[in-house]
Amino acid sequence: MTVASTSARTGHELVRVDGLVKSFGSTRAVRGASFGIEAGEIHALCGHNGAGKSTVVKMLSGQEDPDGGEISIGGEVVDLRSRQAAQRAGVALVDQELSVVPSLSVAENLMLGDARTGWLNRARRSRRRFRALLDSVGLTHVALDRPLSSLGIGERQLVEIARALGQDARLLILDEPTATLSDVESEYVYASVRKVAATGCAILFVSHRLGEVLALCDRVTVMRDGAVVATAAADGLTVDSLIEQMLGEAPSRLDRTRAGRSGDVVLSVTGLSVPGRVHDFSISLRAGQVYAVAGQLGSGASDVLRALAGLVPAATGVVEVDGRRVRTGRPTVASAAGIAFVSNDRKTEGLFLDKPIGWNLLATRLPTLTRLGVVSRARWSRSVAELLGVCAIEPHRARDAVGSLSGGNQQKVFVGRCLHRDDVRVLLLDDPTRGVDVGGRAAIHDLLRSAATDGLAVLFSSTELEELLDLADVVVTMHKGDVVRTHVGDTAGSVLLREITHGGHDPHDPRDPHDRGVGAPAKELLS
Repeated sequence: MTVASTSARTGHELVRVDGLVKSFGSTRAVRGASFGIEAGEIHALCGHNGAGKSTVVKMLSGQEDPDGGEISIGGEVVDLRSRQAAQRAGVALVDQELSVVPSLSVAENLMLGDARTGWLNRARRSRRRFRALLDSVGLTHVALDRPLSSLGIGERQLVEIARALGQDARLLILDEPTATLSDVESEYVYASVRKVAATGCAILFVSHRLGEVLALCDRVTVMRDGAVVATAAADGLTVDSLIEQMLGEAPSRLDRTRAGRSGDVVLSVTGLSVPGRVHDFSISLRAGQVYAVAGQLGSGASDVLRALAGLVPAATGVVEVDGRRVRTGRPTVASAAGIAFVSNDRKTEGLFLDKPIGWNLLATRLPTLTRLGVVSRARWSRSVAELLGVCAIEPHRARDAVGSLSGGNQQKVFVGRCLHRDDVRVLLLDDPTRGVDVGGRAAIHDLLRSAATDGLAVLFSSTELEELLDLADVVVTMHKGDVVRTHVGDTAGSVLLREITHGGHDPHDPRDPHDRGVGAPAKELLS
């Protein structure tokens, strides 16, 4: 990460949060939170899942009314009763859950929420401004008239960030703005954020990427159990000291724990191709190990997982589960063959946010809970209790809407839905810890390790080097739809980064790319 903080702070406090309190039923989500953000400051808000960060963000952006306390902007107390009221007060939000509209064009999405640009105003001046906004976040290749539905989730995230950057807000809130982006693409966001801060805007930056927080932000406010426990200059903190503040204890090193001995081949893929996206992808997955496909947005990594899940009708190639051929392009066929898929977008492709947690955990396994078409209450209760335990979620919350959980716990429910099932043999996960903090990430990693040990073939995609190095036993790097290399065992993060950003073989790397093991070509590992 090359981001470096170049502070534009003026010393004048532009935004002030004083004694904010918010409860949901008997749960006290925020307990008297207080902190300030200066004009021109990039201010981080950090905390473990459930610490209260999201609730503070919702109160600042007009999505929730505080039960107590005040919010001041420019020295005046403001009443942010709605998103519209917050926008009128000068608050712009980039939420971790996308609010762009796939059926509209990129330009039309940039107009949304911008009071200066009416639907009938398509003046050349507005288009020039929209073009500049897209270029500022690295979307130089995206045309304004292009349908948003044709963009990947990471590119859609960049469009949403561009829209917020164009609102000339006094307070810009960025909630996990780089969660779906690669390190290279995140650099565009960092540059844009610094430019906005230089204009005197106050920026609240929420991220679970702690290295990113310390490199980009001026100060950090840490929340734990609904309360603010510290506000400190970022340059006086380390990742470990920040984790200690978040968790209330010194961090135990998340040492890489290798899986046990590999078992039989569960999933075999030969010559998988998606027109214009993936070229001749091949791999064999064995039980007992965790595999990763690493690549930037547009590399084909996400397309590989979606194709294996049957979600890409145009996909071709040979896919076998336990030696049995699986027809591509049919999600019902893939599911019947034992392939379970966890999307990188739990909001629109995963969870039923308004339904209970227990209902979400069992939504895809109803046939195992019924007798003559009637759900067995005893089986239902036992299964819910078992999976709540697996996901480490309190039993009394089974009837709560899954949308009431923190992002990390929602993701655990999404993953937990696929576990402890006799009909699942392959678990595919696209960016499984997007927007999840260090504690939640470790819990999800443990779930995936356990799944592999229990005999599943586990394959995930990720753009985060730390996750690839911590979790995967085997990493396949991809660039522009092609497999670059397959790495078995330990490898350097710099090697992975170079391959996913530039592809090909580094002539200064002394390793023979045809050696088996680290750096071996993917096809030589098929067996």
